[in-house]
Amino acid sequence: MKRAELVAEVADRTGMTKKNTDEVLECILQVIGDALAQGESVQFQGFGTFEVRERAPRTGRHPVTGEPIIIPPAHIPAFKAGKILKEKVEQHEIG
Repeated sequence: MKRAELVAEVADRTGMTKKNTDEVLECILQVIGDALAQGESVQFQGFGTFEVRERAPRTGRHPVTGEPIIIPPAHIPAFKAGKILKEKVEQHEIG
């Protein structure tokens, strides 16, 4: 599902306009992004948690030369699905 499809579906279910729905979605995404940038996690009970995880430094290979290189540590955004979301996905066979 693409953003426009999500906006249309939410607008249809709530009776809001697509424009207002898109503005609300944009605000939610900005708030989540700001919280993650500050090192906070964002939890939606039963749905899941957006969090920042640390990726340790590791050794990789340069794709052209094949020489070993050190890949520096990084902070990456991650999502951990909640129990209710997991159960809902398990009930529906995908594919």
